Amino acid sequence: MRTTYKIIVYILLAAGAIVMLFPFFWMITGSLKTYNEITASPIVWWPKVVQWSNYAQALEYAPFDRYFINTVLVATINTAAVLLTSIFAAFAFSRLKFRGRDMIFSILLATLMIPSQILIITNYVTVAVRMHLMDTMLALIIPYTASIFYIYLLREFFNQIPEQLYLAAKVDGTSDWRYLWKIMVPNSKNALITIGLFSFIASWNSYIWPLLVTNTETKRVLSIGLKYFSGEAGTDYHLLMAAGTIVIIPLLIIYLFLRRYIMEGVSRAGIKG
Repeated sequence: MRTTYKIIVYILLAAGAIVMLFPFFWMITGSLKTYNEITASPIVWWPKVVQWSNYAQALEYAPFDRYFINTVLVATINTAAVLLTSIFAAFAFSRLKFRGRDMIFSILLATLMIPSQILIITNYVTVAVRMHLMDTMLALIIPYTASIFYIYLLREFFNQIPEQLYLAAKVDGTSDWRYLWKIMVPNSKNALITIGLFSFIASWNSYIWPLLVTNTETKRVLSIGLKYFSGEAGTDYHLLMAAGTIVIIPLLIIYLFLRRYIMEGVSRAGIKG
């Protein structure tokens, strides 16, 4: 009975994996086909001759090199800012004792119930209108410099580090700053990598906000560049697939190298709370 149950579970998991991976397979193989092959009926599953030139042609249609640089720059700065704000805020809410700490944290957590689409309006008025940062790189960075979800995640991880270590360090005269960077941060490597990767992916895939605050081609990121490229390429589906692959491949590579830290960070942060 148990063997039958395991077989059924594995079959369902394999079927789910195939369904989820098929779009990536179709996109990558489609980027290597000719136009006739990608529109052929019946379906051509693999190109007869691999068309690496599709990528070069896609790069000629749009300045993806500029989009790529902009995206990496914005995602890297956003990730660094989120890590710093999350570290400081999580340490304050997990170790420092001050009046109203738990109430303030509860209020911040309550903001997670607000739909992100509503916050876009407020962010646009603040950043683009009042701060006059429309069509600038700063407009793409400022709204993503902090996240209460990541603060909560890191706080739960910090709470798993025995408080006795903090009290012992204070008795020895260690400052909060030194304790944070010598004890808390090194012991939270998995959680920080997880938060950093999630933030990087969110920034990389961001679409609505960059679409609102960027107008010129030189300020576009990959997600917006792909939108305009799809209009310029029209029905050249093989080029659209090549452009889509250019956008997604860096994230897949990063995930494959860091997946172990992600699993460990999420599982350990979810033990308490």
